Amino acid sequence: MISLYFHIPYCIRKCRYCDFCSVPVNETIDGYADALIRELALKKEQYPDETTRTVFFGGGTPTTLRADDLCRVLELANRLFPLAEDAEISIECNPKTASLQSLKTLHGGGFNRISIGLQSTDDSLLRRICRVHSCDDFLQTFEWARTAGFANINVDLMHGLPGQTTEQYLGSLQQVFELQPEHISAYSLILEEGTPLAEDVARGKETLPDPDTVADMQDAGMDALEHAGYLRYEISNFARPGYSCRHNLTYWNNEPYLGFGVAAHSSMGNGTKWYRFSNTDSIPQYLRKIAAGRVPEAERILINTFERMFETVMLGLRKTEGVSYASFSRMFGCDLKNVFAEAIERNRVRALWEPDPERLRLNRRGLDLLNMVLLDFQERNYWDLLKAD
Repeated sequence: MISLYFHIPYCIRKCRYCDFCSVPVNETIDGYADALIRELALKKEQYPDETTRTVFFGGGTPTTLRADDLCRVLELANRLFPLAEDAEISIECNPKTASLQSLKTLHGGGFNRISIGLQSTDDSLLRRICRVHSCDDFLQTFEWARTAGFANINVDLMHGLPGQTTEQYLGSLQQVFELQPEHISAYSLILEEGTPLAEDVARGKETLPDPDTVADMQDAGMDALEHAGYLRYEISNFARPGYSCRHNLTYWNNEPYLGFGVAAHSSMGNGTKWYRFSNTDSIPQYLRKIAAGRVPEAERILINTFERMFETVMLGLRKTEGVSYASFSRMFGCDLKNVFAEAIERNRVRALWEPDPERLRLNRRGLDLLNMVLLDFQERNYWDLLKAD
């Protein structure tokens, strides 16, 4: 089984920190749902026998599209790539793009999980990063989502925002805890090159909290989340038992997924070969290719077996449960502890692994140092195997 991802590249306004493929709503939005429907039919020809375990509509802001159009896309996806009876079907939502009726339509159309972008309950911080909603807008949207029938709600929060204090971040978490969502994504702001926020920081027009303050925020936030009953299962994701995001676990488990829409990415096997490929990131080009009956693919890369081994470790170590030795052996026919023996030993000496005979998994300090750990897995002569495969 595979997972499906649909990228909706429209927003009311782009946030200052965002480097995702998204644009303010324009006239191209009117034909976008129909383009997704045509792309579904095109890819059904390429992958005629696939069935689906999870679906995710991300962006951008998917709820800038009309709810009935989103349901039309989901309905066809179910016909062409039949959904499992217990499929997780998620949609991202900005509080300014939802109403009680639209959320009822989405839930009635099959969506059973919603992810609401809050980032902070402090309105001054929201304005500072150019979010279009207020905390009150979020609270209303959360209430509407519950009324509409959503029993699986995620809330996105960020720390390390311009001018943010640890007290503000913990205050946001506490307000969210009172709502009792099933899942909380708690991200640290990443200053992405080329974004308005990065440019303002470079010019001295904006100031971010120093790294020690951000680390304190993160540590205090993790303690608060754990105390409130949210278990950390990935670097930035926390859930009540049974509510981990199954779609995102597809990525972290390096399992197959098929993407639709502008800039959507896919990772699929074909016999003994594995490919990673992506659609064009140009909306006009995407719409032209679809109108001409052509798959809007911009790039396709054949993934070497060893590279896929590395990616399986790289993604799997983001999870608190790490990488199963048995699962790795089933996937690749070899022992993870032998393939990456030197990297594993180096980080054992640093005391970054949890003692676990069945899995390679990082402890809390190791998760904080993940990028350094992964560098060890790229060293030595591992990459010579790329040429030999």
